Amino acid sequence: MDQENDSPVVLRTLSERVALVTINRPKARNAINSEVANLLEEVLKKTECNPEIDVVILTGSGGTVFSAGADLKEVAAGRFSSLFTECGGFAGFVHAKRRKPWIAAVDGLALAGGCEIALACDLIVASESAEFGLPEVSRGLIASAGGLYRLTRSLPKVLAIELILTAGRLPAARAMAFGLVNRITEDGCAVDAAHDLALQISVNAPLAVRESLGIARLSYDLSEEALQKMSDESQERLMVTKDFTEGPKAFAEKRNPEWSRVGI
Repeated sequence: MDQENDSPVVLRTLSERVALVTINRPKARNAINSEVANLLEEVLKKTECNPEIDVVILTGSGGTVFSAGADLKEVAAGRFSSLFTECGGFAGFVHAKRRKPWIAAVDGLALAGGCEIALACDLIVASESAEFGLPEVSRGLIASAGGLYRLTRSLPKVLAIELILTAGRLPAARAMAFGLVNRITEDGCAVDAAHDLALQISVNAPLAVRESLGIARLSYDLSEEALQKMSDESQERLMVTKDFTEGPKAFAEKRNPEWSRVGI
């Protein structure tokens, strides 16, 4: 599954059940161009259809910038639309349909579209020097790749609006205090900390994790009645899988469960 390290997007196996995806344009601050957008969409599809992968970590190379967002050279040249894909939206990722959990491992800056990519992930691990921001208004743009509403859902409304309107930055410690970030780690250790978190996820039943995640993602979008209906339907799907009986059986037999990873 591993790709060459000179590719703008590198996919490799970090450990059993965990994949690492790296945006690999350090000289361009890991900015998104058309090649990155198409490759990231391709990599996402590969991880989705690979039964050996349960959790994916997304990071940027170089250790100082997770991603600075859209490559402004591409925007200035009139190629803004090339940074989007039909299925995934910006970077081929922010609106992509996916069932598996993704963890953003943010070392350094996650700005503009880079912040939006992190917000599109399910969990965020950040280094101590990490900063998040949506500076689009300072360039005559808006954070149209989900940032305007995902940041506002993730932070107190007044703080999110302040960041959006001032083009300000949110340091990792403050992001952690307000619940935007799951873990803070020493600089250079975000991937390792994200891997530890991924391992905690991957020991659980992958089908149950994916079903649970699908409902949790919609918790701000649907009514409680609709979410309960989805929960009932999800439980019914799980009840006919081998994992539904394997979990309780393994508990009774005092052994680790052997998940099937098939059935839904």
